[in-house]
Amino acid sequence: MGTTYEYTTEDLEYLRHGERALKLRLYKPKGAGPFPLVVDLHGGAWGKGSLEECRGRDEVLAQAGLLVAALDFRDGKDGYPTAFVDINYAIRWLKARAHAGQLQTRADLVGICGQSSGGHLAMLAAMRPQDARYTAIPLPAGSPAVDASVRCVAMAWPVINPLSRFRNALRERAKGTAWVGDIPERQGGFWKNDENMAEGNPMLMLERGEKVPMLPALWVQGRPDPVHDYRDPESPVALNEPERFAANYRKAGGTIDLLYIDQAARTTAAARDPIAAFFLRELVEGNTAKAAA
Repeated sequence: MGTTYEYTTEDLEYLRHGERALKLRLYKPKGAGPFPLVVDLHGGAWGKGSLEECRGRDEVLAQAGLLVAALDFRDGKDGYPTAFVDINYAIRWLKARAHAGQLQTRADLVGICGQSSGGHLAMLAAMRPQDARYTAIPLPAGSPAVDASVRCVAMAWPVINPLSRFRNALRERAKGTAWVGDIPERQGGFWKNDENMAEGNPMLMLERGEKVPMLPALWVQGRPDPVHDYRDPESPVALNEPERFAANYRKAGGTIDLLYIDQAARTTAAARDPIAAFFLRELVEGNTAKAAA
């Protein structure tokens, strides 16, 4: 991937809900920039986790020359759609800082990624940058007029279909399958009901024919992975969820790469390097080609 950058980190408070402060961690390559910005979202079945989980991936992205912002956000019993309100705000907040010269990036060079439930959050946030529910918190007075749109989306084994995964976890719990743990409780605490899990659902949104931004996308998927790579018995096609979503995405006019890796390699370069390469291609090479045209 070319040059390897040294980087520094900085924790910033980007939003406050009463006494509760939300922070993000910036991974900042050393150099003049501007560096493309990647917003990274942790997993945890919408019920636990923190920006610390993003560290391994974000170190690789920063070394590749990407400015990364790993977010903490409301989830768990705060309920849907709180996470999206915070993520939408964070993207706008970062863009506003870029306009003000406070970050070594540009507001038009932003991508988003996430792992597991964070992959779902990334895709849905990218699909609905203007949703009035998600844009509910305005930026401070005097901020530039920016929105939460992004240029591309990378997902690591996303829970792209909350409803099917919830039902799959319940089926597997009934069988005594070990991986289920408290996933139904964590997921149910955030989504509250099946209706929300169907509404905030990138898979079903495409199958319903909803018109959304179709951004360049990458899905990195480990195998074997029964938690994320399974067939929904209610699916209209005989495909596991990754292939089902990729087919829906392409049918709707989007481009998506579906990359399979060995499950045991999920925390290695086999998973992280393709994500860095994807963002460099879409945010650096793609922007250079656009400027040349």
